[in-house]
Amino acid sequence: MSRRVSCMVMGGMTLSMKAVPDLEDEGTSAMVSVAEQLHAAFCALQEGETTALETVYALEAAELFGLALWRTGSRDDAADVVQDVFVALATTGARLGSVRHPRRYLLRMAHHQALRIVRRRHVGEPVDELLMASPGAGPEDRALAGQAAASLAGLPAHQREAVFLHLLAGLTFREAGVVMGVSRFTAASRYRLGLAKLRNRMGVTDGQD
Repeated sequence: MSRRVSCMVMGGMTLSMKAVPDLEDEGTSAMVSVAEQLHAAFCALQEGETTALETVYALEAAELFGLALWRTGSRDDAADVVQDVFVALATTGARLGSVRHPRRYLLRMAHHQALRIVRRRHVGEPVDELLMASPGAGPEDRALAGQAAASLAGLPAHQREAVFLHLLAGLTFREAGVVMGVSRFTAASRYRLGLAKLRNRMGVTDGQD
């Protein structure tokens, strides 16, 4: 019963997949937040509506791929992580309705899958320049991205992950700690150490004499 209630009520409003607007409907998608759309999709998956996986994929696949890429340094591994996450979602739908923070839950799944792949292979691969370059980057930007990726490759994977979660995914240190399975203080320390090393490797100063 409590699981059903958690699916139907969120922030004082009733949600179902029918209440979530089509992402292509102009002027309506902003009415429902990403968190609410994810929550509704998780509830739909709990009810056996596997088409809700498409909603989750559209909302979070790119970010899951980014986290896995920063953790593993490999596009192939990152793609495997995303695939494993969605296979797990498809097979554990009965428990998803009780998840209070779907985005954090997904990032944590990606974190664990990435760790599993890294530990299985035991060999680090070069960090791809796509970690730093945007899809439409020109030659100069690509070169800079390659330099940044080379610098990033010198960081421990857990520090790269902390930088991604806080700087790019926008998680607080407490939230990043939940994803990585560590305290917020450890997450903050990993981020600050990683960022300081990255700035040093790239010759970035704080502007002080």
